[in-house]
Parts: sequence; C-alpha cells; structure tokens
Amino acid sequence: MQTENVGTFSLTDHVWQGISLSDSAVKQIIKLMQQGPQVLGLRLGVKQSGCAGFAYVLDLIHEPVADDLLFERDGAVLYVPLKAMPFIDGTTVDFVREGLNQIFKFNNPKAQNACGCGESFGV
Repeated sequence: MQTENVGTFSLTDHVWQGISLSDSAVKQIIKLMQQGPQVLGLRLGVKQSGCAGFAYVLDLIHEPVADDLLFERDGAVLYVPLKAMPFIDGTTVDFVREGLNQIFKFNNPKAQNACGCGESFGV
C-alpha cells in the first residue's frame, strides 16, 4: 500500500473562506451582546445531532477559547471554534422572521443535505 499519495489536512495551516454575517444577523448579535456587560459575543459551533448528522450551536460567550477564530462586522462579534471550520467554512449567518418566530439561519455551502425539520445538516 502506497502512502505517499495520501493527503493530510491541518486545521492550523488551512486557509479559511470565513463566516459572513447579514445585516439582520449583525443587528441581532449586537442586541444579544448588550444583555450583559461581560457578553463578548456569540460562539457558533457544531455538534453531532439530528437525523442529518450535525446541528449548529449558538452560545453567548464571556471569554473566548484559545483556538476560537474571531469574525467581526460593524460591532457584532462571532467566535468560531477552529475544529468547527471544516463543517461551516463559507457559511453566511442570517437572522430571519418566519411567521411569529425569529431565528438564525445558516446558508452553508458545505451542507450536502438537511433534515426535514431544518434542525440538522450533513456534509
């Protein structure tokens, strides 16, 4: 078996496209950041979940983690764990109204499929 043709992937050496924030997402993140003096921003991560494989996780954060990548636009601060980037790189985060609900939506070019309820995605 030849191994010299096997590629490797490094989280730290990879060039990321990044995460984009829509105008409405910027406004909502700033609103959430104003909930307390120690809120530094939101962290967008992923976890294994749902019928499609992964789910987005958004949390208010008070202190970034060493491997968090920082994305900022017009005062809105979004941290993304480095280990989540292979799953969400290139994603646009939006904040939309659907009926009576207002939710964050993720336009993820890496998502190959999504579950019917929209709660999980697969890459």
